[in-house]
Amino acid sequence: MNDNLHRIMLKGGVTSPGELKDCIAMLEAVGLKEVFFGSRQDLLFPLKGEDDKLLDNISKFNVEIESNRNFQNIVSSYVSADIFEMTHWLKGSTYLYILEGFDYSPKLKINITDPKQRLVPLFNGNLNFIASENEDYWYLNLKLPHWEKSAYYPVLIYSWDITTFAKTIEDIYEDVADVEELAFILNKKLDANSRTIDKELEIPYIKFPYYEGMNRMGLDQYWLGLYWRNNNYNLEFLKEFCGFCLDNSIGKICITPWKSFIIKGIKKSARPELERFLGQRGINVRHSQLEMNWHLPVDDSEALELKKFLVRSFDQNDISTYGLTFGISNDVGKRSHFASVLIEKNAPPAIVKDFEVRPTYNVLHFENFDPNIQKYVAFAHDVDKIELPGLLMELSKKYFDQLGSEKIASASKPTATKDEQTVRAIYQCSSCLTVYDDQYGDAAASISAGTPFAEVPETYTCPVCDAVKSQFKKTELVIL
Repeated sequence: MNDNLHRIMLKGGVTSPGELKDCIAMLEAVGLKEVFFGSRQDLLFPLKGEDDKLLDNISKFNVEIESNRNFQNIVSSYVSADIFEMTHWLKGSTYLYILEGFDYSPKLKINITDPKQRLVPLFNGNLNFIASENEDYWYLNLKLPHWEKSAYYPVLIYSWDITTFAKTIEDIYEDVADVEELAFILNKKLDANSRTIDKELEIPYIKFPYYEGMNRMGLDQYWLGLYWRNNNYNLEFLKEFCGFCLDNSIGKICITPWKSFIIKGIKKSARPELERFLGQRGINVRHSQLEMNWHLPVDDSEALELKKFLVRSFDQNDISTYGLTFGISNDVGKRSHFASVLIEKNAPPAIVKDFEVRPTYNVLHFENFDPNIQKYVAFAHDVDKIELPGLLMELSKKYFDQLGSEKIASASKPTATKDEQTVRAIYQCSSCLTVYDDQYGDAAASISAGTPFAEVPETYTCPVCDAVKSQFKKTELVIL
């Protein structure tokens, strides 16, 4: 990643159209035309040579800038709330109240997440607050910078104590050796409304979602996901888009860790205007799933070219990667990524450092291809770029071969034999992969359970993305 990148902190990846317009004005004031999104849901931009006059121009804006990487942006899964599966009590407003309580700039990485979503990583912070089934209580998974292994705090943390815990840990963590010592110190320092852990955290296996395009949100609202494959977001477009949001009473814009953004709560009446707005500017809102599930270093043209090469190979070979995610890393052994499969670029041997040599790569994947397991498995070492497509296709096949069994394993149930499996025909939207199952019908569209797809009216549309009936393709559902 470019070391000259400065950061605009957006707590929890949440901003308002007005706040984002102020950020854009600041960036335009220093002559920039584009901005990057960072993996910690922040905004990144370059200032060549750190010109004092440019920094003076920035200082007149009320925007939190971080240039020397002493501080970290707080990550949250607010972006997933109300549009993907979520813990029953955890609403978008809960995230906002908690984020509002942070009145200091954290030096530790803090994640505040729902375990029932996959868009935002759970465990790549130093302090990982993960929602429990008990209302307003959170597990705390810790991996402090000098600790070799992560550990869970022995009690659940109350929502309104999260800021206090985080700030107190930040003040004392450097001299704390383990979680037992940390708990002892915090018990002495804090009068918190904690709760006994009655069961260990259970994290369901969830496939990576398709997060782009216009999608239904409740009965009369939509959410929109926008993705730029090169992560260069045009400031003029963003400024005009903020104006659209303000004109249509859209209060929040959410940055994802996948270098994209999501807008929730778009009124049904505003949808035609928004589609016209995007169409007039030539904005593509239906990228292939093959290229939207990648996590790359910011402003790294070599990593972007490698991704394009691999995606082309997948496409040419008609390979599915639905549910898988991929990461490219220049830091061998760092293991801070949250993709199912990781491609590490090896540094050239010191003996040839003055010569141009072809890079080699390592390929790793999380156990069961689930980043939340936090255990990498080595698949190949020191391979040439030309070998990567074949290796990744092999991994994709391995992923689909074991798909389903990892869910059973996580629930501590035996795997069903082939004789115990039932196969049922279903129909799946080719745009967003939403399923129509005859057994259940679609109550929201007044289609009763047991209605065969052939008898569904031709006017039927996908309940998520509004694709027409003809876009649904027949497939099979294997029931264990």
